[in-house]
Amino acid sequence: MQNHVRTHRAAALLLALLMLLSVFAGCTGNEKTQGAKTITVAVIHGDGSEKSFELHTDAENLREALEEEKLVAGEESDYGLYVLTVDGETVNEDNQEWWCLTKGGEMWNYGVDDTNIADGDAYEFTFTVGW
Repeated sequence: MQNHVRTHRAAALLLALLMLLSVFAGCTGNEKTQGAKTITVAVIHGDGSEKSFELHTDAENLREALEEEKLVAGEESDYGLYVLTVDGETVNEDNQEWWCLTKGGEMWNYGVDDTNIADGDAYEFTFTVGW
C-alpha cells in the first residue's frame, strides 16, 4: 500500500511539473515582442497603388527597421544600402527608375543607413522615373 501511495505522489508531482513547464514555455514562446518605437512607412508603387506599413521596432536607424520587416533590398554602396526593391517592387535603372525617400512628405537628403528613427516618424518611398 505504501509503494502505491509513493507511486501516485511521484506521478502527481511529475504531472504538476510538466504542467508548470508547459505554462512557462507558453509565456516565453517565439512570440514577437513589439519594439519601443512605432514608425509608419508608406510605399507608392509604380502603378500608383499605395500601401502603408506600421513598424514596431527597437532599431536605431531606418535601414535596420526596414530590413527587420524584409521591406527593402538593394546593393551596398559607399553611402550604405542603395535601395532597389521596396515591398517586392524592383526599379530598373536602365529606365531611370528609382525610389525617392521622403520624411513626412518632405524631401529627405539622407540614406536609410544615416536616418536615425524616433517614435512616431513617418517615411514614404515613391517609385520615381527620371533623373
